[in-house]
Amino acid sequence: MVSRVFYNPFSIVFMFLLLIVLSVIVGILFFSLVSTAFTKIGFAWYDAFLLLILSLFGSHVNIPVKKLKSSKPVVERESVRFMGMVYKLPFKKAVQKQTTIAVNLGGAVIPGLVSLYLLLKFPGAFFYSIAGILLVSVVTYSISKPVKGVGIVTPVLVSPIAAALSAILIVSVFSVPHDLIFVIAYTGGTLGTLIGADIFNLDKIRDIGAPVASIGGAGTFDGIFLAGVIAVLLV
Repeated sequence: MVSRVFYNPFSIVFMFLLLIVLSVIVGILFFSLVSTAFTKIGFAWYDAFLLLILSLFGSHVNIPVKKLKSSKPVVERESVRFMGMVYKLPFKKAVQKQTTIAVNLGGAVIPGLVSLYLLLKFPGAFFYSIAGILLVSVVTYSISKPVKGVGIVTPVLVSPIAAALSAILIVSVFSVPHDLIFVIAYTGGTLGTLIGADIFNLDKIRDIGAPVASIGGAGTFDGIFLAGVIAVLLV
């Protein structure tokens, strides 16, 4: 008699229901953490919920702004795998030797507007936030990498940790009021990642052979969106 070492003691229906329950729990925890982060920087819970929904749906919206002649043939693939993550390309059809520069609504426009709003609402944090943005930009630029067919990709957790540590360092060294640490962390995490990953790497876009290079999208959306949220939670 052959003994079975690996077997599933549950029915398929039970496993399916368990998967649904776990997905709901994870989703609730995610929404809760994001809402907590936004409320820490001065937004009401309903504003936080709206910003989260707009950011997630906006991640699928890429606004074309410019076309570049690519120095290499573009890659005609629908997805690219990098560091264990699968990144879907914004468009399925590629144009030979031409790269479209686009701005992602959820990964660039919305975080940028939120950061601008915070800097205007808390003018006392302006110069400290600029310092945090510069620090995170340098760190993000050093670890970002152009990936053929995708664009610029960054490891998800590096930028938020850098933003949180930068905010803590700036507040400690310059004796900044502690209430401003959340603004410094969020702006550093979002704008620092956006500038360091995308803006500083614009000169490399011609060489990656991507049909679309989305600023704040593809490989950097999760980095930018999560960088601000996680940085605020860490401080």
